Amino acid sequence: MKNLILILLIFLFTNCELFAVISPKEQIKNIVDKVLNILKDPKYKGKNKTQQRRAALRKEIEKVFDFEEMSKRSLGVYWKDRTPQEKNEFIALYKDLLERSYIEKIESYTDEEVIYTDEKIEDGKYAEVKTKVITKEKKEIPIDYRLYFTGKDWKVYDIVIEGVSLVNNYRSQFSKIIRNNSYQELVKRMKNKQLEETIREK
Repeated sequence: MKNLILILLIFLFTNCELFAVISPKEQIKNIVDKVLNILKDPKYKGKNKTQQRRAALRKEIEKVFDFEEMSKRSLGVYWKDRTPQEKNEFIALYKDLLERSYIEKIESYTDEEVIYTDEKIEDGKYAEVKTKVITKEKKEIPIDYRLYFTGKDWKVYDIVIEGVSLVNNYRSQFSKIIRNNSYQELVKRMKNKQLEETIREK
């Protein structure tokens, strides 16, 4: 009996992380709250604070977004043909592109209300958290987060803004460029876009 109790205690302590895992909805609420707090913070207000504000936003976003998984899904069938170096380069470019896209969407939100309408979990591995941003004009903007469980926590692999999946949207654009031109042309355009946005932010 003593041995059984000892085994149970060891199991509980060595697997304490399992019981500390927060739900997908809580994961999203935590990150959204932090993002909105940054947008409301006076020290990040104004056009001259764009770089500092976006750096703070990126720091929080990177904690819950899995950019490698999003890169794989967005590049689709063309991912497997990439070398390790090409994959790393693409992830960095895609991460920058996606962060800018997401940040631009939310930067206009400050005093709006965020409602968490639903949470669905499939097989304990995948989840979708549905939210609505209620604007001052009472307009509802649906933003849904798709997540997967890593074994330790929940990570975002796609965002659906007003019914449009960012991953699917980019996959369609990327595939068209690769088919009509080449993968190298896609990377070239992404680098040019990154340079243009960096210049614009200054």
